[in-house]
Amino acid sequence: MAACAVQIPKIYKLILKIRTPMAFLKVVLILPTYNERHNIGNMIEALQVQFGKILIPHDMHILVVDDSSPDGTADIVREKQSTYANVHLLMGQKKGLGAAYVRGMIYAMDKLQADAVFEMDADFSHKPEDVPRLMAALDQGADFVIGSRYVKGGSIPQEWGLLRRMNSLGGNIVARYVAGIYKVRDCTAGFRAIRTTLLKKITFDDLRVQGYAFQVALLHKAASLGAIIKEVPVDFIDRTIGESKLGISDIIEFVLNAWWIRLHNSKTFIKFAIVGSSGVIVNLGIFTLLLQMNMNKYLASPISIEASIITNFLLNNYWTFRWRKSHDHVSVKGLKFNMVSVISLVVSYSTFVVLSVLFPDTQPEIHQLVGIFPAMLINYFLNSYWTFKNAPEFKD
Repeated sequence: MAACAVQIPKIYKLILKIRTPMAFLKVVLILPTYNERHNIGNMIEALQVQFGKILIPHDMHILVVDDSSPDGTADIVREKQSTYANVHLLMGQKKGLGAAYVRGMIYAMDKLQADAVFEMDADFSHKPEDVPRLMAALDQGADFVIGSRYVKGGSIPQEWGLLRRMNSLGGNIVARYVAGIYKVRDCTAGFRAIRTTLLKKITFDDLRVQGYAFQVALLHKAASLGAIIKEVPVDFIDRTIGESKLGISDIIEFVLNAWWIRLHNSKTFIKFAIVGSSGVIVNLGIFTLLLQMNMNKYLASPISIEASIITNFLLNNYWTFRWRKSHDHVSVKGLKFNMVSVISLVVSYSTFVVLSVLFPDTQPEIHQLVGIFPAMLINYFLNSYWTFKNAPEFKD
């Protein structure tokens, strides 16, 4: 009898733990759509099947956020609503992927009282079979779960060409090293599960983006709030029906947003950019002065360049990275700085040549301007993590 008296409370505790409302979440999968008539019906059916495979019986819902698709996507969703009570439809105007997700997240939190939301494509690029695995990671305590292509076990389509691969990898490099989301391997992934307790801490208007750049902006904000972020490996699949919605305006917004995040959050980078701008003035000033002294322009140019490199180094050494502690003598750091400057020059010039070949009808000034950005990025990170790197004993 004594043994039973001890065991009963344990059983009750277990039952109470399982039945507590905190164990069961209301989860809303947000599917932004525009002209997805041929995909959305099959996606809804596939998700309903996967909901039954989730270990903990959460209250799973589907919210289709349709940007007034002219192909009748919404009509297919309405047909499914007559069969499934957990399917919801939110209509709106086409303003970009980010705007659609924000609209869906606000609706899911305010109208559906969601405890967690998913971001997911409706074109089967994200496999419905992976939903239970992302949900399991959320159940294990993560605040922000990413279906990742770039962790061990994840993949991108083998049929992708070099340009497509470089575009995807380049986007992640920009997000990780420009926006500063270093610990996440797949920053641009669009397959995610997020707790609304985290989303409620974010003011969406502050993210300032409406297109694909929303993914990086939201992730950066979540990371800055100390969210527990976990990546789950997934296989990304190219859509077989319909067309991609990614346009050149989305790419431009993505790059500009990453740089805005860097500038907004990095005083060091701002100082580095100011020093770089002063170097341009020094370069042009000395070059002009030497020409007025009747020096040959082919000799005046490298002297002016080296003079600007020296002034840039001194300003960065004694101002931008003044707080960094290193065992290197100032002359060694100066040599490293020169080497980095040469690498940056090669990158800038190579970019100029490639763009000139690919787009011969474009103004050469534009090619020259575009070449500055990768050179600036490489210049900053090589100097930050090599030339002026903290000695191990001085690291935070």
